[in-house]
Amino acid sequence: MTTRKVRRVAWLHAVLGLVAVVVAAWIWLTRAGVLLAGHPAYLVSVTVVGLAGLALLVLAVRGARGRAGRARAPGWLRVLGRVALALVTVLVVGALAWLRPFPASPEATGLMSGDAGVDVTDSAGRITLTPTGAAPDDGLIFQPGARVDPRAYLPLLTEVAAQGHLVVVVKQPFDIGFTALGAPEGIIEDHPDVSRWSLGGHSLGGVVASAYAQDYPAEVDGLVLWASYPLGDLSDRDDLAASTIFGSNDGLATPADIEASRPDLPPGTEVVEIPGGVHAFFGDYGEQPGDGTPGVTREAAQDQIVEASLALLAAAGS
Repeated sequence: MTTRKVRRVAWLHAVLGLVAVVVAAWIWLTRAGVLLAGHPAYLVSVTVVGLAGLALLVLAVRGARGRAGRARAPGWLRVLGRVALALVTVLVVGALAWLRPFPASPEATGLMSGDAGVDVTDSAGRITLTPTGAAPDDGLIFQPGARVDPRAYLPLLTEVAAQGHLVVVVKQPFDIGFTALGAPEGIIEDHPDVSRWSLGGHSLGGVVASAYAQDYPAEVDGLVLWASYPLGDLSDRDDLAASTIFGSNDGLATPADIEASRPDLPPGTEVVEIPGGVHAFFGDYGEQPGDGTPGVTREAAQDQIVEASLALLAAAGS
C-alpha cells in the first residue's frame, strides 16, 4: 500500500471515529440522567459506540504515522471493507442519535422517591408504583411512548396508584415498545397476588400493549390506550374492558387516526376525547415535534386522562 493510500485510510478512520465520539458525547452530555435511569441497552450502546470511535481515532493516528507496506488483500476487497465500515458507522451512529430520548420533567423525576400513599421501586427493567394501603388486587402495566423517558409518566400514574392500583411502568430497551413485547409476562409472574391485570400505553406503547392483549386474552382484563390504537383486530373481545383516550389537538395520533381504529376495538370501548389536548400531554416530557397546538393546560388535560384511566380500571374489575 502506498503512503498516499495509507493516509486516505487514516483519514477515513479519523472522520468515522470523530463522528462516533462526538455523537456519543453529545448524548451523554444532554441525556445523562435518562441514560442512567432507563433500560441499560441504550446506555451500553452509546458508550460502546463512543469507545469504538476513540479506537478508530487511535488507528487513524497510528496509520498517519505508519509506513506504507505491501497490502495482502485484493484492492477491491479493501475498498469493500472501507465502504462497509463507513455504512455501518453511519447507520449505528445515526440510529443512536435519532433514539436520543425526550427527558422527563424535574417534577416527574422527583416522584421517583415516592409520594404520599405510593411507594416507588426502581429496577433495570421497570418502575413499580405500589399503594401503601391495603395490598392491591389489580394492576396496570404501562408501556411508554417511543423515545420517551419512562419517568415522564409518573405524574399521571402516581395518581392512579394512589387510588389503590398497582402500576408497573416498563423500561423498554432503546425506549421502543416493540423491544419489550413480552414484558407483561414477567411482571404478571412476579405479582401472583394480583388477580386482575389491565394493560396501557401511550402512542407506540399502546400499540404494543394491544398486541399483548390480543395474544394473551386470558391474562388481560382491561386495555387503556393513550393517544394510540390497536395493532390488530380486537373487535371480537367482548370480554375485554377497553378505553381509548385522545386529544382533540393531537398532531401525531390525530382524531382521524383514532376514529379509523374504532372498528378494531372491543365492543363497548369507551372513547374519551380531551378537548384541546395534544400528544405530549399524556406525559411530562415537554413539547414533541409534529404535535399540535394545545387548547387546554397540561394539568387540566392530565386530570381528565387520570379520571378516564381510573374508570377503565374500575370497569375491568366489574
